[in-house]
Amino acid sequence: MVIVLTTVGASFDVKPFARELVERRLCACVNILPRVESIYTWEGTLTEDAEQLLIIKTVAERVDELRDRLLAIHPYDVPEFLVLDVAGISAPYRDWLLGAVSPVIR
Repeated sequence: MVIVLTTVGASFDVKPFARELVERRLCACVNILPRVESIYTWEGTLTEDAEQLLIIKTVAERVDELRDRLLAIHPYDVPEFLVLDVAGISAPYRDWLLGAVSPVIR
């Protein structure tokens, strides 16, 4: 399991964005933290923005496809895409996650 972090603007309608990633089985879950304050330098200017933080739960094997889709639909010119390895996961949660990101067999 890996965790992917990205942010979007506070006024961005993030639910369709998150739903698409889950519906495509690129991730098992997207947690939306609706208000974080970000302070960063952009184009040489110190910037402060209200943003939403997305915590995306997936597996390493899906990261490349997730990255490609996220970058294609992300509203920012330079989206954050941070991948964090998970050191431990419970067996039941792992099983659920693997089922959620596995291709549907029909």
